[in-house]
Amino acid sequence: MTRVMVVEDDEDLRVAVSAELRAAGLDVDAAPDIAGADAQLNSGDHACVVFDRMLPDGDAIGYVHRRRQQGWSVPVLFLTARDALADRVAGFEHGGDDYLVKPFAMAELAARVMTLCRRSGVGRPSVLRHADLEMDCARREVRRAGVLLTLSVKEFAVLEYLLARAETAVPRADIIEHCWDEVTDPTSNVVDVVIKRVRRKLREPELIHTVRGRGYRLGAPS
Repeated sequence: MTRVMVVEDDEDLRVAVSAELRAAGLDVDAAPDIAGADAQLNSGDHACVVFDRMLPDGDAIGYVHRRRQQGWSVPVLFLTARDALADRVAGFEHGGDDYLVKPFAMAELAARVMTLCRRSGVGRPSVLRHADLEMDCARREVRRAGVLLTLSVKEFAVLEYLLARAETAVPRADIIEHCWDEVTDPTSNVVDVVIKRVRRKLREPELIHTVRGRGYRLGAPS
């Protein structure tokens, strides 16, 4: 699943944009300001970043311009209420790849982001492997020790998220954020229910381990 970042200080718009992009099949990280985005962008493999122009800690074009000078090449789409020609030109001159004026249609935003993701060539491998587990993301197929497994859409999404972060403890809240919609209660047991079903289908030896107080980790067979 291709990973993108949304940087928007308006919480309602940030949630709406993130939901639209997840519905388009993208893995979405989000931040309300430049500082929060920078921390994630330095450790991520994002295929595209959607930046609101005016953020609490500055104009995003300044941040993008500085990163471009350092060799950063991730495609950037700027969102802004500024529709003057000079503002659009400034966005492109400072490293933007696309520019969308508010208010905008969500379908258009998603289409533009998908285009930038394809241009970047960044994303997760089409086949994920760990131990004797193999997931073909393009074919939507999962095999354990060569045996084809039948997973529901939600089971596939959760397993894919854990596989992409193998050997890392993943909090339940993160799994909910990336595999469910934004109205799902993070205190509910939906993750535990799906993990239980996936474990049963993967059979022994167990690959998905419970990390007490943290969440789940896809690790070595036990």
